Amino acid sequence: MTITQPEELEALKAIGRIVARTMHTMAQSIEPGMTTRELDDIGRALLEADGALSAPESIYDFPGATCISVNEEVAHGIPGDRVIAVGDLVNIDVSASKDGYFADTGATFCVGAVHPRLERLCKDGKRATQIGINQVGAGKPLAGIGNAIGKFAKDRGYTLIRNLASHGVGLSLHEYPEEIATWPTRGDRRTITKGLVLTVEPFLSTGGHWAAEAEDPWTLYAEPPAPCVQYEHTVVATDKGPIIVTLPH
Repeated sequence: MTITQPEELEALKAIGRIVARTMHTMAQSIEPGMTTRELDDIGRALLEADGALSAPESIYDFPGATCISVNEEVAHGIPGDRVIAVGDLVNIDVSASKDGYFADTGATFCVGAVHPRLERLCKDGKRATQIGINQVGAGKPLAGIGNAIGKFAKDRGYTLIRNLASHGVGLSLHEYPEEIATWPTRGDRRTITKGLVLTVEPFLSTGGHWAAEAEDPWTLYAEPPAPCVQYEHTVVATDKGPIIVTLPH
């Protein structure tokens, strides 16, 4: 969507705070030995308490209120009987709507002590996302997001999953611009317009290039297999740069 009125921005910020608080509370609730379904139940209760609807469940009939992906699962992990253990990387992706407005956020969390290489991957995943967000502003090239993230990744020896893109959001979960590369591209001449609402969500990996489907119709895995992290915010483009709406406060 393109925001043109102050009340639209306030409504977007409201659902943005809800999904952010839900994700961070879920992360704080992670305990080794719990299942991903139990973690999802916490997220569902939080969304319901705030009067929000799970977007993947309400729009795509996803079998969970949130997407929870562990270790080799890159994205769209189905909450279930999988037990979370110390040393795991757990990605929590929360998207929801309230009063007709949608926001989308996600992050990868370390459970207890993890290998230092994975700690670095998480820190650099956050940095890559912020670098992409810094490219958001009215009049800037849309391809600047992926070009900046791509330079950061290449300089540090990482790869980017190239078939999981950022997207427009606001009045639905996925809308124009439908696909926004978070990797370097050529030929994309689109410009970021004032008020445009979009996600920035690079998938940074130590070797994966693509997200491949699993046996179920949802879960995606890195191909070739390699650790991968994702951090995501919903942002609004303004003349003065980006406004991040998916902050917990």
